[in-house]
Amino acid sequence: MLLRTTDPFRDFDRLTQQIFGTTNRPAVMPMDAWREGDHFVIEFDLPGISRDSIDLDVERNVLTVRAERVARNGDWEMLASERPRGVFSRQLVLGDNLDLDRIEAAYDGGVLRLTVPVAEKAKPRKIEIGGTSDRTAIQA
Repeated sequence: MLLRTTDPFRDFDRLTQQIFGTTNRPAVMPMDAWREGDHFVIEFDLPGISRDSIDLDVERNVLTVRAERVARNGDWEMLASERPRGVFSRQLVLGDNLDLDRIEAAYDGGVLRLTVPVAEKAKPRKIEIGGTSDRTAIQA
Protein backbone atom coordinates (compact mmCIF):
# COMPACT_ATOMS: atom_id res chain seq x y z
CA MET A 1 0.00 0.00 0.00
CA LEU A 2 1.23 3.47 -0.89
CA LEU A 3 0.19 6.40 1.23
CA ARG A 4 0.48 9.95 0.07
CA THR A 5 0.91 12.46 2.82
CA THR A 6 -0.46 15.90 2.17
CA ASP A 7 0.90 19.13 3.44
CA PRO A 8 -1.72 21.83 2.86
CA PHE A 9 0.90 24.57 3.08
CA ARG A 10 3.09 22.90 0.44
CA ASP A 11 0.06 22.44 -1.81
CA PHE A 12 -0.96 26.08 -1.31
CA ASP A 13 2.61 27.24 -2.03
CA ARG A 14 2.72 25.14 -5.20
CA LEU A 15 -0.63 26.55 -6.33
CA THR A 16 0.42 30.17 -5.78
CA GLN A 17 3.68 29.57 -7.68
CA GLN A 18 1.74 28.17 -10.62
CA ILE A 19 -0.64 31.12 -10.67
CA PHE A 20 1.61 34.04 -9.79
CA GLY A 21 5.04 32.65 -10.63
CA THR A 22 8.23 33.25 -8.73
CA THR A 23 11.07 35.69 -9.16
CA ASN A 24 12.98 33.01 -11.08
CA ARG A 25 9.98 31.96 -13.16
CA PRO A 26 7.35 34.67 -13.62
CA ALA A 27 3.76 33.66 -14.32
CA VAL A 28 2.99 32.70 -17.89
CA MET A 29 1.02 35.00 -20.09
CA PRO A 30 -2.55 33.76 -20.63
CA MET A 31 -3.24 32.77 -24.22
CA ASP A 32 -6.15 31.90 -26.52
CA ALA A 33 -5.72 30.31 -29.95
CA TRP A 34 -8.21 29.48 -32.69
CA ARG A 35 -8.55 29.03 -36.43
CA GLU A 36 -10.36 31.52 -38.66
CA GLY A 37 -10.56 30.16 -42.20
CA ASP A 38 -7.01 30.04 -43.59
CA HIS A 39 -5.41 31.68 -40.54
CA PHE A 40 -4.53 30.72 -36.99
CA VAL A 41 -4.99 33.49 -34.45
CA ILE A 42 -3.16 33.57 -31.13
CA GLU A 43 -3.80 36.22 -28.47
CA PHE A 44 -1.69 36.84 -25.37
CA ASP A 45 -2.81 38.98 -22.43
CA LEU A 46 -0.03 41.43 -21.58
CA PRO A 47 -1.66 44.27 -19.61
CA GLY A 48 0.65 47.06 -18.55
CA ILE A 49 3.43 45.92 -20.89
CA SER A 50 5.09 48.50 -23.11
CA ARG A 51 5.02 47.66 -26.84
CA ASP A 52 8.79 48.27 -26.94
CA SER A 53 9.46 45.52 -24.40
CA ILE A 54 7.74 42.79 -26.46
CA ASP A 55 10.07 40.57 -28.46
CA LEU A 56 8.89 37.93 -30.97
CA ASP A 57 11.22 35.33 -32.45
CA VAL A 58 10.66 32.37 -34.75
CA GLU A 59 13.32 29.72 -35.07
CA ARG A 60 12.38 26.73 -37.20
CA ASN A 61 8.87 26.03 -35.95
CA VAL A 62 9.21 27.47 -32.42
CA LEU A 63 7.62 30.84 -31.72
CA THR A 64 8.97 32.66 -28.65
CA VAL A 65 7.11 35.59 -27.11
CA ARG A 66 9.06 37.57 -24.54
CA ALA A 67 7.86 40.65 -22.66
CA GLU A 68 8.94 42.61 -19.63
CA ARG A 69 7.03 44.60 -17.03
CA VAL A 70 9.44 46.82 -15.17
CA ALA A 71 9.00 48.47 -11.81
CA ARG A 72 8.47 52.20 -11.93
CA ASN A 73 11.38 54.41 -11.00
CA GLY A 74 11.17 57.64 -9.16
CA ASP A 75 10.29 59.19 -5.83
CA TRP A 76 7.36 57.08 -4.71
CA GLU A 77 6.50 54.43 -2.17
CA MET A 78 4.91 51.08 -3.09
CA LEU A 79 1.74 50.50 -1.04
CA ALA A 80 0.61 47.25 -2.65
CA SER A 81 2.34 44.97 -5.12
CA GLU A 82 0.15 42.22 -6.58
CA ARG A 83 0.99 42.34 -10.29
CA PRO A 84 3.99 40.26 -11.32
CA ARG A 85 7.00 42.14 -12.65
CA GLY A 86 9.96 40.95 -14.57
CA VAL A 87 10.40 38.98 -17.77
CA PHE A 88 7.58 36.86 -19.16
CA SER A 89 8.28 34.27 -21.81
CA ARG A 90 6.25 31.69 -23.67
CA GLN A 91 7.19 29.27 -26.42
CA LEU A 92 4.83 27.60 -28.84
CA VAL A 93 5.70 24.79 -31.21
CA LEU A 94 3.88 25.54 -34.45
CA GLY A 95 3.01 22.93 -37.04
CA ASP A 96 4.66 22.56 -40.41
CA ASN A 97 1.37 23.45 -42.07
CA LEU A 98 1.74 27.14 -41.11
CA ASP A 99 3.52 29.87 -43.07
CA LEU A 100 5.89 31.23 -40.41
CA ASP A 101 7.41 33.77 -42.83
CA ARG A 102 4.12 35.71 -42.98
CA ILE A 103 3.18 36.06 -39.29
CA GLU A 104 1.48 39.38 -38.53
CA ALA A 105 1.52 40.92 -35.04
CA ALA A 106 -0.59 43.69 -33.50
CA TYR A 107 -0.70 45.03 -29.94
CA ASP A 108 -3.74 46.90 -28.69
CA GLY A 109 -5.33 47.32 -25.27
CA GLY A 110 -2.83 45.02 -23.57
CA VAL A 111 -3.50 42.15 -25.99
CA LEU A 112 -0.86 40.86 -28.38
CA ARG A 113 -2.55 39.30 -31.43
CA LEU A 114 -0.62 37.10 -33.83
CA THR A 115 -2.11 35.97 -37.13
CA VAL A 116 -0.41 33.01 -38.77
CA PRO A 117 -1.54 32.00 -42.27
CA VAL A 118 -1.89 28.37 -43.27
CA ALA A 119 0.83 27.42 -45.76
CA GLU A 120 -0.31 27.01 -49.37
CA LYS A 121 0.92 23.41 -49.39
CA ALA A 122 -1.36 22.58 -46.44
CA LYS A 123 -4.57 24.07 -47.88
CA PRO A 124 -7.15 21.64 -49.23
CA ARG A 125 -7.23 21.49 -53.01
CA LYS A 126 -9.08 19.68 -55.77
CA ILE A 127 -7.25 17.04 -57.74
CA GLU A 128 -8.17 16.67 -61.39
CA ILE A 129 -8.57 13.16 -62.69
CA GLY A 130 -6.86 12.76 -66.02
CA GLY A 131 -6.81 10.05 -68.65
CA THR A 132 -9.44 8.67 -70.95
CA SER A 133 -12.58 6.93 -69.96
CA ASP A 134 -12.69 4.54 -72.96
CA ARG A 135 -13.49 1.02 -71.93
CA THR A 136 -12.64 -1.97 -74.02
CA ALA A 137 -14.92 -4.98 -73.81
CA ILE A 138 -13.24 -8.20 -73.05
CA GLN A 139 -14.58 -11.22 -74.83
CA ALA A 140 -14.25 -14.57 -73.19
